[in-house]
Amino acid sequence: MRILLIEDDRETASYVVSGFQEEGHTIRHAQDGSEGFLAALDDDYDIMIVDRMIPKLDGLSLVKALRDAGTKTPVLFLSALTSIRDRVDGLQGGGDDYLSKPFAFAELSARAQALARRPALAIEETELRVSDLVVDVLSHKVTRAGREIRLQPREYRLLCYLMRNADRVVTRTMLLESVWDINFDPRTNVVETQISRLREKIDKPYDTPLIHTIRGSGYRIHG
Repeated sequence: MRILLIEDDRETASYVVSGFQEEGHTIRHAQDGSEGFLAALDDDYDIMIVDRMIPKLDGLSLVKALRDAGTKTPVLFLSALTSIRDRVDGLQGGGDDYLSKPFAFAELSARAQALARRPALAIEETELRVSDLVVDVLSHKVTRAGREIRLQPREYRLLCYLMRNADRVVTRTMLLESVWDINFDPRTNVVETQISRLREKIDKPYDTPLIHTIRGSGYRIHG
């Protein structure tokens, strides 16, 4: 494999570089986001391993910029940021896998080789659409029937999650974990309240409702 490692911690970088070289792979190391961005555009790699917290250009911004530039190389995020929200942000931001620090090199190598065997990435999704409801993922602009809808950040995250799972039933637990980063039942109606507020903006002004309650199961958005 030809590997690009973008990692500012010298001890971690040395450990990873030595490990892959011992396995017979070719690996190039960049110490910050700016250097990594130029290196990624300068050559072809089978996989990129990217730390989230690197100087000059953070890992998530780096990968988003590379995807915007048309780079399809698989990306494995390697990070001390370990919450569900961090992992979701990494995967939705253009990453293909996410490994938390501390890590075992054997697992890192296995995941890297698995990604390198995958087919090339498709162009990153920049628009979500359900019926006449459209979300521009790059600008965060939401429209329905051509009319712009103003959403609060949490409402926007909730809507995007529903639309990425369009025509599927999404449970309350799934929403708590993915939108609120809560891994337990808070015994509140926070989900129901936010769904109600979203319906006021997305459904109430229009003839056809898109957000549906599936009694005893959760919610589903479909046209």
